[in-house]
Amino acid sequence: MPSFLAWSDWQPLVLDPPPEAGQSEMLAPAVLAEILDGGQAFRWVRTADGSWQGVWSDCVARLKLSEQGALLWSAPQTLAETVAHKLPPYFAAGTGFARLADGLPWRSDPHLARCLESFRGLRLLRQPLGETLLGFLCSATKQIVQIKQMIELLARRHGREIVPEFHRLPTWTELAAVREEDLRACLLGFRARYVQQTAQFLAGRPDWLEQTGQLPYAEAKERLRELPGVGEKVADCVLLFGAGRFEAFPVDVWIIRAMKARYGLEGWAPQQIAHFGRVHFGAHAGLAQQYLFAFERKAGGR
Repeated sequence: MPSFLAWSDWQPLVLDPPPEAGQSEMLAPAVLAEILDGGQAFRWVRTADGSWQGVWSDCVARLKLSEQGALLWSAPQTLAETVAHKLPPYFAAGTGFARLADGLPWRSDPHLARCLESFRGLRLLRQPLGETLLGFLCSATKQIVQIKQMIELLARRHGREIVPEFHRLPTWTELAAVREEDLRACLLGFRARYVQQTAQFLAGRPDWLEQTGQLPYAEAKERLRELPGVGEKVADCVLLFGAGRFEAFPVDVWIIRAMKARYGLEGWAPQQIAHFGRVHFGAHAGLAQQYLFAFERKAGGR
């Protein structure tokens, strides 16, 4: 990390009311890693001292856990006030994820109960909708580490510098002016065409994406699927991680494995699995999905 940047002192980040009076929020390091580097967002990296460093919108921040498991944050001093304002909404502070998790059907679903116990404190980020869309347009057939490489190249080559050495992602209007070959130079491959076409569409419709995020889930998903390269899974990821639509149930290879191995859904199509997930897990199926996803990746498909 740049040594010449002056960083603010570490401060506590309070996300949800304590589950009981007198208790404090505590996270395990593996759970924090899953939140920041488990496929929801693609701009967090673990630093040499074990803390996490991330960029979103016009913000740069570090995160770490205290010895007691409390979440702490720091930011470049010139951004500290902005980060103090924008970091809690980014973490969907006040949502009460422990209460939502308790409302999932873990009492009658022993596998879900095991997932909840393994990743106690897991939560869903609430990222900028446009950045979420860009990240998941880059995700097709790629692993997390490769998506992170693409996103970082897009930011460094085409995004504005926030503070020295840290760049925000380019806006859709900025991306619309980038040539496809320059997008391919950011390792996007065939995804460059989708990004360019989507950028040109959104650049001419500046309110389209935010309006889409406010529509009912089914209508919002159908609208997103009109964009080049946006299928069922990408649309659900964008709505879950960028619009807070907890009924979205993204289905990727890990969820297909989980549903086959843990729920007997052999040979089911992704769209059928997504419907099962929304029915079985209920209004907060997307939170259940993230627990299932985290557990299955940790288990390595066993």
